[in-house]
Amino acid sequence: MNLSGRELAATIRADVAARVAQGPAPKLAIVTATADEASAWYVRSLATAAGKVGITCEVVDLGPAADTATITDALRGLAADPGTHGVILQTPLPAGVDAREVALAIDPAQDVDGANPESLGRLVCGLPAYPPATAEAVVALLDHHGVPVEGREAVVVGRSTVVGKPLAHLLLDRDATVTVCHSRTADLAAVTRRAEILVVAVGRAGLIRAGHVAPGATVIDVGTHPTADGGLVGDVDADSVAGVAGALSPVPGGVGPVTTALLLRHTLDAARARA
Repeated sequence: MNLSGRELAATIRADVAARVAQGPAPKLAIVTATADEASAWYVRSLATAAGKVGITCEVVDLGPAADTATITDALRGLAADPGTHGVILQTPLPAGVDAREVALAIDPAQDVDGANPESLGRLVCGLPAYPPATAEAVVALLDHHGVPVEGREAVVVGRSTVVGKPLAHLLLDRDATVTVCHSRTADLAAVTRRAEILVVAVGRAGLIRAGHVAPGATVIDVGTHPTADGGLVGDVDADSVAGVAGALSPVPGGVGPVTTALLLRHTLDAARARA
């Protein structure tokens, strides 16, 4: 089964647009400090998506030479602005800037991508918070395609605070039995082959192959890596795994569009919470 996210993303965007039309319009600010072209492309696409549903989007480009103080001051300035409802700190950041340190300056009420460590702490404790949108998109994609989570064995490959750790807690909240793998996991394939639901978010193109996957397993690929011909591939070798997995999310067109749609929904929710 092809676990496409395009239909789900379109449904979320349509709902957001209908609610935004009731006014007033939310505002999203994206703080960026990089010359990375892939990051710039993503920011442009997110700004375009926001505009299509009626959300105002401001890109605060601090330049690749920005230091910790400059980024922190910008985030604090946005936190003090009642007209800004959502804030995203785009990565990568300049060398020497600790993303976790500067993320502390994001107001949790505006933290629509769950970057502030306080947001992750609230998520772990079951308190209201915006989860990182990519982690939430994985669960939303499973729900949309009717993949049961309760009681199933889930393995998450990757332990970042952006995807792996928050996703593990979201799956635990849905009563899955969760194992988190990482670069020090001994015999990765032996662990991943236990998974009924396997989510890969490690940032290594083609890491997961057929030998890592149990027959019939549901596989969610969070990775995105540009290819020489201008395409994208994921952390899963799709050609190898497709013949083993019962369901596989595509790259592109799987988790990505759902992530973007959820960021828009979070921004709208943040605006309504402030109204």
